[in-house]
Amino acid sequence: MSTFGQHFKVTTYGESHCRSVGCIVDGCPPGMELTEDDIQPQMTRRRPGQSNITTPRNEKDRVMIQSGTEFGVTLGTPIGMLVLNEDQRPKDYGNQTMDRFPRPSHADWTYLEKYGVKASSGGGRSSARETIGRVAAGAIAEKYLRLAYGVEIVAFVSSVGNVHLFPPTAEHPSPSTNPAFLSLVNTIDRKTVDSFLPARCPDEQTSKRMVDLISDFRDRNDSIGGTVTCVIRNVPSGLGEPCFDKLEAMLAHAMLSIPATKGFEVGSGFGGCEIPGSVHNDPFVSAANVEVPSGVAESGAARAGHPRPRLTTKTNYSGGIQGGISNGAPIYFRVGFKPAATIGQEQTTATYDGSEEGILAAKGRHDPSVVPRAVPIVEAMAALVIMDAVLAQQARHTAKSLLPPLKQTVNTGKPPVGNGVTEGSGN
Repeated sequence: MSTFGQHFKVTTYGESHCRSVGCIVDGCPPGMELTEDDIQPQMTRRRPGQSNITTPRNEKDRVMIQSGTEFGVTLGTPIGMLVLNEDQRPKDYGNQTMDRFPRPSHADWTYLEKYGVKASSGGGRSSARETIGRVAAGAIAEKYLRLAYGVEIVAFVSSVGNVHLFPPTAEHPSPSTNPAFLSLVNTIDRKTVDSFLPARCPDEQTSKRMVDLISDFRDRNDSIGGTVTCVIRNVPSGLGEPCFDKLEAMLAHAMLSIPATKGFEVGSGFGGCEIPGSVHNDPFVSAANVEVPSGVAESGAARAGHPRPRLTTKTNYSGGIQGGISNGAPIYFRVGFKPAATIGQEQTTATYDGSEEGILAAKGRHDPSVVPRAVPIVEAMAALVIMDAVLAQQARHTAKSLLPPLKQTVNTGKPPVGNGVTEGSGN
């Protein structure tokens, strides 16, 4: 379906070459200052035509808020946002060859099988153009999370093809054990990421190698994939809805719904499978001596008297999530993107009815690598997941606060009833 979220609901609409694309956001808290200026920066980071290693399609992607605000303040009612497709060219796809032959590895064939009809230009809803609504909605969620909790969400390109920012080694099969990566998790910001345009990889030499690699594939009318790493800092502990809506499960759902994604890992990920439990486990330590970032100390949650967690972890191989619930440490994960399916090279394929084999050289304007432009999309989907989890947890806390306090619970600091041993691994 085209709706994501249970409490902060986002419905996107529009095809690649229709008149406009956009979204409806339902569940945004009232009383937050919001204008197009809060949303446009992320739209601009996502837009096509940013460099010579992205699609040359020239869209300004100017967002217009249609409803849900008055005098720049949210009303709590549905927020409608619209972006015009100003550089649409459906005629690029209106040739006899592309009408008869599905593009290899594209969604042309599967959409036809699903609906019995499909958009003839640009992939329709399967196009990355659909993500405009996600990015607009994510910018709203981000603003609330930043104001209320000091949450920071930063993504960056961590690999393109076989060029890695942190290549796996025998010593560090997962970046989570690499001190350089952990330092980056704690310090990286969007300004730094964007200073390494067009690759958005925060290392000068690696970024240059990525650009050279993408340019080579572009010049050969080919494409190449890669990965995006995302970090979410200052996340409140206690977020996530076990058993089926664990926080990492919802992040995986969100990320794998982005076009061209093929993989997701959180924390130590697949590399962590090569580390023994004696090394991989994150020891708990007192959070009393851990410095609080200024954004957190001044956040709405702090003003409302919500206490900080008493514990933190010495390491963070878990990626800030344990038992499907956030533990207050930075959350980090990686998303894999395949090479763009639409390329200018001739490829063998067959007609839609299977009666004839043929050769297709796709027309249109396409990214030789979708990875650099995917960065703000990953950030947006991360914001939507955290926002939805925050609203669920706020409702739970409010309901609990109306009850008489319990005389003895684990959170009083007193020993639990019994021997304190619980069933299951809780990983």
